[in-house]
Amino acid sequence: MRFVDAHRGRFGGVEPICRVLRQHGLKITPSGYWAAKKRPPSKRQVRDAQLTDRIREIHVANYGVYGARKIWHELHRRGHPTARCTVERLMRDAGLAGVVRGKKIRTTIADPGHERAADLLNRDFTAARPNRCWVADFTHIAAWSGVVYVAFVVDVYSRAIVGWSAATNKRTPLVLAALDMGLWRRDRAGQPVGAGLVHHSDAGSQYTSFRFTTHLLAAGIDASIGSVGDALDNALMESTIGLYKTELIKPRGPWRSLAQVELATAEWVDWYNNQRLHSATGHVPPTEYESIFYAQHQPREVVGANS
Repeated sequence: MRFVDAHRGRFGGVEPICRVLRQHGLKITPSGYWAAKKRPPSKRQVRDAQLTDRIREIHVANYGVYGARKIWHELHRRGHPTARCTVERLMRDAGLAGVVRGKKIRTTIADPGHERAADLLNRDFTAARPNRCWVADFTHIAAWSGVVYVAFVVDVYSRAIVGWSAATNKRTPLVLAALDMGLWRRDRAGQPVGAGLVHHSDAGSQYTSFRFTTHLLAAGIDASIGSVGDALDNALMESTIGLYKTELIKPRGPWRSLAQVELATAEWVDWYNNQRLHSATGHVPPTEYESIFYAQHQPREVVGANS
């Protein structure tokens, strides 16, 4: 029926199409077609149409990047339990698909004259709570006005982007601003960074510079540096930047200016932290994942026996 509906205007109506289809072994008649058109939709067709509307809504609300797995999880979160194969079928019928990540482009270059901190993580990107380990890196974006560099700082526990910054150069203030945003946001949220926080990055000269390392020292943060030229030593940050480029930069380009990149990045980070589902956190957004942690670990008030 969908085929006939799509082509009857081109081939002179229903009857010629049905005739050709019967010649190829498909038992369909004009009367059968019209009878089927008048038949009310089945319960499955009604449910499929409703689910497809919800799937489209979720897909559009999440930058059009969700594949079947994330949409399936989001449907469950919204109280619509559905088989994953059903989601895959409806997305295929609706022409919806997730995005595929591209290749990583190297942006940081080590300075052999800088002393480097030891690698405190050794590729163990896990943490028992927020503010125990942050990872950092930056990337570049081609814009009409010139190259724009964007730096990020991510909390290993929740995958939350705690800080970011953008600039038209990749000097040390770029990565310092991202770190300071993270410190400010945590303090403003009533979750100040205490002793024991590890800041991990690659061996880029910005992260090994005297200005940056002394800033970490003044804030009571332990520096950790991965091996030169080994992406696996900062794999979590590589993954986050890969998502940023795939979900925002590539599909929304071309980019005109630093201001445009900054505005779009601010919106994407807000979505990433508060709405985007992450498999590493049980398919809940980073902010929600941290809220669950703090709700479970708030100090309980001791009530006196005579109160």
